[in-house]
Amino acid sequence: MRYFFEISYNGANYHGWQSQANAVGVQDVVEDVFEKLFRKKIGITGSGRTDTGVHCVRQYFHADIDGELNYPHVIQRLNSFLPKAISINSIRKVKPQAHARYDARQRAYEYRITRVKNPFCQGYAFHFFKPVNIENMNRAASLLVGEHDFQCFSKVKTDVNHFICSLKKASWSEKDDLLIFTIVANRFLRGMVRSIVGSLLDVGTGKTSVKHIQQIIKSKDRKQAGMNVPAEGLYLMDVKYPKSIFID
Repeated sequence: MRYFFEISYNGANYHGWQSQANAVGVQDVVEDVFEKLFRKKIGITGSGRTDTGVHCVRQYFHADIDGELNYPHVIQRLNSFLPKAISINSIRKVKPQAHARYDARQRAYEYRITRVKNPFCQGYAFHFFKPVNIENMNRAASLLVGEHDFQCFSKVKTDVNHFICSLKKASWSEKDDLLIFTIVANRFLRGMVRSIVGSLLDVGTGKTSVKHIQQIIKSKDRKQAGMNVPAEGLYLMDVKYPKSIFID
């Protein structure tokens, strides 16, 4: 039977979600725990990759497991084996063909910036001390909404077939000393959110104009976009699926 597992993790000590040959990804840790609990190797498939150091509030992966699961018992057992930085929050049975990556319809990220030096934000938000014009940053962010070729914001070496993404939302908000950028789309390219944030900060500091964002998109050239801001401020917030794939 196929199940979807909801997972959260602090990504500070992991090289993203994906299993890798020479580094530890969250997927590796979870698969090791699955083998201990179910006493056999079980491959898991996530909703997508995250970069090294990126945090996750809500992500999903699927796994095929024999028989019916006692959800509270399995969740408790998995969390007792997993390190403190990783948590399984829920389990749902899905149709046999349901796929955590390919059935995802929408993904949401946040990027968090602290405008003051705060020891309690260390590793969880990017300290950016320069003053910014948030109104201009929001005006520039609104130009990203819609369907565009976002090659300019993608890492150069990537294995995607195309760079078209449909952005549903891109906006900044303030909460005390934090600046929070929220972005929602059907898919994201590698490094996309971090380079978009870097480009919008260029607008906010007056380094570039609001309309320059459109020129960056048209260029399809990563060198035209802003810096890649640090991974520590990035959070995968949620992944949405059609209700039709769930059985319970």
